[in-house]
Amino acid sequence: VGHCHPDVVKAAHEQNQLLNTNSRYLHDNLVDYAERLSKTLPEKLCIFYFLNSGSEANDLALRLARQYTKHEDVIVLDHAYHGHLTSLIDISPYKFRNLEGQKEWVHVAPVPDTYRGLYREDHEDSVTAYADEVKNIIEHAHTRGRKIAAFFVESLPSVGGQIIPPAGYFQKVAQHVHKAGGVFIADEIQVGFGRVGKHFWAFQLQGEDFTPDIVTMGKPIGNGHPLACVATTKEIAEAFAATGVEYFNTFGGNPVSCAIGLAVLDVIEKEHLQARASEVGNFMLKLLKEQQIKHPIIGDVRGCGLFIGVDLIK
Repeated sequence: VGHCHPDVVKAAHEQNQLLNTNSRYLHDNLVDYAERLSKTLPEKLCIFYFLNSGSEANDLALRLARQYTKHEDVIVLDHAYHGHLTSLIDISPYKFRNLEGQKEWVHVAPVPDTYRGLYREDHEDSVTAYADEVKNIIEHAHTRGRKIAAFFVESLPSVGGQIIPPAGYFQKVAQHVHKAGGVFIADEIQVGFGRVGKHFWAFQLQGEDFTPDIVTMGKPIGNGHPLACVATTKEIAEAFAATGVEYFNTFGGNPVSCAIGLAVLDVIEKEHLQARASEVGNFMLKLLKEQQIKHPIIGDVRGCGLFIGVDLIK
């Protein structure tokens, strides 16, 4: 919502003057914020865990998925980046290819890129073709006695090249993943909170009939303040709680962070930032497409709201 937004600064300052404790001590801000956030999400995503960073959120999402499914393996997209913790480097081809390499429990699916990928705009059914790649990975994993815990994906792959997956891809992948006993995790850390304009969450671009099992949030959620969140279903949360090992995060969900989170949501609403993302994004795309006509080096211009990619070619 902009550097040092006065509303966010004020909320942080006022709460700091009153009370900032670790989250062993319950505070209304936590409940108020969870309630407010829940209004932006599909109804079944009704349990919230608060943390300090997107990496923490993605690490917890992995734990939730594994505890719920009792499986270990994870499917990710090629070129993906999900965070800097060891567990996340392991599921980030963008990183692990330059480090220790691919673990046996990690499976890499092709990016559903209809410009540069395996199946392109001229393919008769790129959605099914890309989803079938995931299905094949699952079947191959099963022949090796491995079981899928999760398909872990950014709702719009960012480090992978600002890719807009074709609508319907997530639904088909989710069918294959659920059939294998896994869950669908949508990483909204870079693309959530109205950035795509049309919707508050980027996974909603896939259609109203799609809801992930777990959604992770970070970056814009606190406008520069360390704040992150994992939203999931009651079933998954209950399986996680059933271990008897409670989830605790010293500063995740503290009163100041939650006051800031509430202020960010207020500003997005009050200043119509979601509509503005559409407006400015469309204007920018129009100008970029004008450049594309002039310059053969610009192969593709794609995007949604303020998530825009320009693909340069030889």
